[in-house]
Amino acid sequence: QVQLLESGGGLAQAGGSLRLSCAASGRTASINIMGWFRQAPGKEREFVAAISRSGKVTYYADSVKGRFTISRDNAKNAMYLEMNNLKPEDTADYRCAVRTAYGGSYDYAGDFEYWGQGTQVTVSA
Repeated sequence: QVQLLESGGGLAQAGGSLRLSCAASGRTASINIMGWFRQAPGKEREFVAAISRSGKVTYYADSVKGRFTISRDNAKNAMYLEMNNLKPEDTADYRCAVRTAYGGSYDYAGDFEYWGQGTQVTVSA
């Protein structure tokens, strides 16, 4: 089992920045891909970003590419999402997720086994 806890959400103005953190505990040595997903009210959950086990390969949704940066620190069992130039459409509940299995899609929520509770990000115009 892997437990995940997000932090860092809050209120920001358009054009501002926030940094989300995801702390992992439990069987952290088994973690492979780590990712961020978000869900806005009335909308489906969508992929935001993902990062490989080594941290050397990253993936981004087109909507956040160039504005968000995902990173991880395996020594600290943590993952981060640096969000810059925030837009009101970034408002959502952000959840971190991890996969221990190899294979699967980096942007498909169903392929991630463990999820955090989420942290709210609200961006005002």
